[in-house]
Amino acid sequence: MIKIVLAVVLAASVLFSYEMDYTKDTVGLVRHLKVYKDPKWVAKIELKNGKKVFFCSPKSMIEFYHRPGKWFDVGVKSEDDFKEILVTDFATLKPINAKGAFYVYGGSPTSPAGDDLPAFATYESAEDFSKTYNGKRIMHFNEISEALIRLLNGRI
Repeated sequence: MIKIVLAVVLAASVLFSYEMDYTKDTVGLVRHLKVYKDPKWVAKIELKNGKKVFFCSPKSMIEFYHRPGKWFDVGVKSEDDFKEILVTDFATLKPINAKGAFYVYGGSPTSPAGDDLPAFATYESAEDFSKTYNGKRIMHFNEISEALIRLLNGRI
């Protein structure tokens, strides 16, 4: 029985594992910064056509998510063009599904893009970070508005 459970867990981890497959030459779309320099902030959107778009932070990725037409050369017409949206778990440095992550607003660490929204796989990790770094609120992906991104960017 234990072997079966281990096999199922191993298969699930392979099926649901994500990859941040950037190189030292990969530049983020929005801020044009090399993403490898600060791996705890990297985010990625993979399109259904196979193209991979990287970002130097969750904030930059969400900025693109809300207004993909601003970067018309990427060729995204709607959310239907997105295959996979990933962020890096700030605590473990592992890629996680961005829509299932917890984001901390108002913490003191800043990303290469400035004030940002560090991402976490669990609420508990986000809460620990928030207590340690004076975070103001823990949010889900769908709670992050374009107005919040403008505020973080200093464009109220």
